[in-house]
Amino acid sequence: MTRQTITHPARSLRYWLLGALLAIAGTLLLQTPPGAANERAVIIPPPAMDEPANTTTPATAVFAGGCFWGVQGVFQHVKGVSQALSGYAGGSADSANYEQVSAGDTAHAESVQITYDPVQISYGQLLQIYFSVAHDPTQLNRQGPDRGTQYRSTVFAASAQQRQIAEAYIAQLNQSGAYKKPLATTVENLQAFYPAEAYHQDYLTLNPQSMYIVINDQPKIANLARVFATHYRAEPALVNP
Repeated sequence: MTRQTITHPARSLRYWLLGALLAIAGTLLLQTPPGAANERAVIIPPPAMDEPANTTTPATAVFAGGCFWGVQGVFQHVKGVSQALSGYAGGSADSANYEQVSAGDTAHAESVQITYDPVQISYGQLLQIYFSVAHDPTQLNRQGPDRGTQYRSTVFAASAQQRQIAEAYIAQLNQSGAYKKPLATTVENLQAFYPAEAYHQDYLTLNPQSMYIVINDQPKIANLARVFATHYRAEPALVNP
């Protein structure tokens, strides 16, 4: 199952049948008793190590956790985040485009660059949301129906401090027993971030009825509102308001 199959018009009987099956699955999901879809969230402790809130200058964090549509959508609903931009990190500039990245051999991961106010939310708190509701950090090179290294779970550290906080938190979560399996999340030094094509920005908000969004991403927003109520805001900070 791919996002292309789900979001593009049906051009054959095969696609038509797949679309019908997904529609049925989406209906069943929407009819699931409240809270059932929320089981994908994992309640985890905050990081023992975090950055000091000693600056009012906007800061940035870059996370990869599967399809960037859902990760972007989650952080657009976080208080203190002024922008969450879908893009690519881990590879070179000449291959930072959706067609090449989707092939899985560019070293890029679909990523989200988060611009935030350290006074309102810390880097560690962003990591807590990332590990808890934005994706499943125990899955290696996949998230949901999407498979490949471009969907890996990776924290792209922009500084030595970010790397230290992320690595310490991964170790903390592994020791806590919060997850049934060890985290597959890697920490890579951020070399560069490349914004994705315009049609990928604000995708969750613009396509709320997409079966891919309904099944894979809308539960993440519900989890954010439930688990991190003090950090949740109803109106997303869109790239293109």
